[in-house]
Amino acid sequence: MHELRVPAHFDPSRVGEVWRVPYEDRAHAAAAWAHEHELSPAADDAFRLCLLAVDVQNTFCIPDFELFVAGRSGSGAVEDNRRLCTFIYRNLGDITQILPSLDTHQAMQIFHAIWLVDEHGDHPAPYTLVSAQDVAAGRWRVDPSVAEALGLDGDYAARHLSHYTRRLAKGGKYDLTIWPYHAMLGGIGHALVSAVEEAVFFHGIARYSRPEFQIKGDNPLTEHYSMLGPEVTDGPDGDRLGRKNTELVEKLLTFDAVVVAGQAKSHCLAWTIDGLLEHDEVRERLAHRTYLLEDCTSPVVVPGVVDYTDEADAAFERYATAGMHVVRSTDPITSWPGMGTGAVTP
Repeated sequence: MHELRVPAHFDPSRVGEVWRVPYEDRAHAAAAWAHEHELSPAADDAFRLCLLAVDVQNTFCIPDFELFVAGRSGSGAVEDNRRLCTFIYRNLGDITQILPSLDTHQAMQIFHAIWLVDEHGDHPAPYTLVSAQDVAAGRWRVDPSVAEALGLDGDYAARHLSHYTRRLAKGGKYDLTIWPYHAMLGGIGHALVSAVEEAVFFHGIARYSRPEFQIKGDNPLTEHYSMLGPEVTDGPDGDRLGRKNTELVEKLLTFDAVVVAGQAKSHCLAWTIDGLLEHDEVRERLAHRTYLLEDCTSPVVVPGVVDYTDEADAAFERYATAGMHVVRSTDPITSWPGMGTGAVTP
């Protein structure tokens, strides 16, 4: 394990912008970079390290986009991604594969305003929290036009909303949150941040490593924060809404080290880690070889509306207690616990 210098094409000042990646130029540069630094194909790696990049998309990471994760600093996701890109380039020869997730939505989903109306037929404002008590009291109900458009029986839709909010409360999750329309399939907000996309592409060419994208969040009847599955997996009649992503878990178990970064520390990243720790066997086999890049993730903070910083910090403390390692991207990988010898030990 050794660090490389950062390629000249990387411009940290543009990480907060959206632009077209010049693929042909970067492909030629990556091949030359691999030759210059004697990088071998990822398939030859004796020590396999993957980077789990959670929702590093424009919608969450670019200022003025729908759900920019600003953190308390006001520039959280931009600074996080500057460090993330630098981490990828400096450790190009040690990262075996990159697994990015893509939050993927359409307008008519349970967490968007169009889904609900009050007694006057008005939709909730963004960041409205909808509790089981609100639904039981009739404060919010499913818009009949949404149910019709999606081919849902009106009675089923009403029962599902009640069931869903009760399941969230029972599971200790946040109340149903009405988010601004975001990560819209086919829209620019859905795409990876340009600078991160470029780094992932560069890595893929240099190491002959195919990034494995994880699509999540397209079921209209449930939220899907975690890469490992939706928040609620069954409907009011026991019908199946989704399932846990056991294939991803098995994939992660094939790596000697799993490095996690992305957005947001309080939501999709946190609940991805929670999903990994749910089962004793996975926790025992994976926790000690998981590394959380604390300087490449930020919590959701909307001044005067919501601030999940404390919840995010408490979650990271739980993960460390469970045996995971909270590290910084700016520190050499060899200085991380268990990595100095090139072998992760429990």
